[in-house]
Amino acid sequence: MRWRDYLIPETLEDAARALADHAGCARVVGGGTDYFVDEGDESTAEVLVDVTRIRSLRQIWVEADYVIIGCGATHAQIVASPIVQQHGAALAEACGQIGGPQVRNVATLAGNVAHALPAADGSIALLALGGEAQVAWAEAGKVHREWRPLEQLFRGPGQSAIDSRFQIIAALRFPCQQAGEGSAFARVMRPQGVALPILGLALRLRLHNDGETIMAARLALGPVAPVPFRARQTEAFLVGRRADEQTLSEGVAVLSREVNPRTSPHRATADYRREVLPVLFKTAWQAAVTRARVS
Repeated sequence: MRWRDYLIPETLEDAARALADHAGCARVVGGGTDYFVDEGDESTAEVLVDVTRIRSLRQIWVEADYVIIGCGATHAQIVASPIVQQHGAALAEACGQIGGPQVRNVATLAGNVAHALPAADGSIALLALGGEAQVAWAEAGKVHREWRPLEQLFRGPGQSAIDSRFQIIAALRFPCQQAGEGSAFARVMRPQGVALPILGLALRLRLHNDGETIMAARLALGPVAPVPFRARQTEAFLVGRRADEQTLSEGVAVLSREVNPRTSPHRATADYRREVLPVLFKTAWQAAVTRARVS
């Protein structure tokens, strides 16, 4: 037997208490597309707690100026969501490139984040959008919930700060897009066999009322570090400059100095990634600027 029990709670409270009751022998599972690949290592659990049947957490909604995505929402739902398309185009584009249709129909964004891979398309896009995760756990019979910045969840390749034996990523959220804001995602991948990302990049910009001056920027990419990476030096360089070809050209130079991609035998060489980086940045830049000017 791969596991002893497979639990399907109907509420978040039941799920959190089920983890607590099994004292580290249970693990949260969503679409299972990551879990069953990893099965056999130390992540294997005796009891699986499937959170995809919690109706309230299979939805995507707007609340208090945030787009909220329940932990049971699949990539296919996110791609098709008018809410995400309006407020987080980068995330819709990223989720649309994950796996194939069969994977996107069952895999969840929460699972993508929980797996903590530096090349995770959903995590990269959500990071650029200013994402946060709601972590839930049960202690002494009481269920606690806490919103945490996405960046705090990653400790290393495949190493999450969320302990899925005791804690649940109940939901994810990012700020609603305001006037003058736009975002975009660009990626290059290996098409053979599984679609391994070689490099992915997400950008969110906010322009001044003049439609030219950059007021705020968030840029995330991977894999160029052990965790999904915020290019803070490039972000700081962009702010206050005009959204024109000169800024784009100079921004590419800053970004190229800031990131340090490595050679991967399964993905690409460092030199290839350095060549691809300006192309991805230009692609995301043009789309984000265009969207910001018409938002």
